[in-house]
Amino acid sequence: MFLENTVNQKEQFGWIEVICGSMFSGKTEELIRRLKRAQFAKQKVEIFKPAVDVRYDEEMVVSHDSNEIRSTPVPAAANIPILADGCDVVGIDEAQFFDDEIVRVCNDLANKGIRVIVAGLDMDFKGNPFGPMPNLMATAEYVTKVHAVCTRTGNLAQYSYRKASSEALVLLGEVDEYEPLSRAAYYKAMLREKLPHMSVNDPEEIPNKDGKSNA
Repeated sequence: MFLENTVNQKEQFGWIEVICGSMFSGKTEELIRRLKRAQFAKQKVEIFKPAVDVRYDEEMVVSHDSNEIRSTPVPAAANIPILADGCDVVGIDEAQFFDDEIVRVCNDLANKGIRVIVAGLDMDFKGNPFGPMPNLMATAEYVTKVHAVCTRTGNLAQYSYRKASSEALVLLGEVDEYEPLSRAAYYKAMLREKLPHMSVNDPEEIPNKDGKSNA
C-alpha cells in the first residue's frame, strides 16, 4: 500500500504521484482514498477532471465502485494552476484526456510545494502509451501501477480491450464498451479481430515454381 511522503517543511517543494493502469483497475478508487486522507488531515485539497468526462456526474469524480469526491471540471490543463492557488494537495483524474500542457502544470505545482496526485490510463485501447501519461510517469516521484482482473483468464489485467467497433481514441464507456484483459487474452482478442480482414489465397491459385498457376 502506498504511504504518503513525510513533509519536510524546510524544503519548499512538493512532489508528483501517478496512479496508472487499465480500465476497472481501481485507479480512481486509489486517487479518492489518498485525497480523502488528506482532507481528513485538514489539508486544503482541490480535485480536477477533464470536462469531457461526464459518465457518472458532471462535477463529481466517481469510481466504478460508486465512491466519489467533489471535483472541478476543466476544459484544459491551463485552467488548473489558477484554481489550485493556495492548495496543499491537488488531485487530477483521467489525466490521459488532458493536453500535453498537463505535464508542465503538474511540475510547476510540485515546484511550488504542492502534492500532486494524478490518475489515468497508461495505455489506450490499442495498447499504445496514452496521451501525456508517459511523460507524467517519467517526471513523477512515485508511480503506482494497479491492475484489474482479466475477465477471460482470471489473471492480472493491464489492457483495456474495446468491445465497441469505434476507432475513436477517446470513447467514454463502461463494461458495455470495455473489458480488462491480460496480455495473453488481449493478444488473442486482437488477433481474432485481424483474421477476418486478412486475405487468404486459394491454394490452387498459388503459382508453382514455373510461375504458373496450379488452377
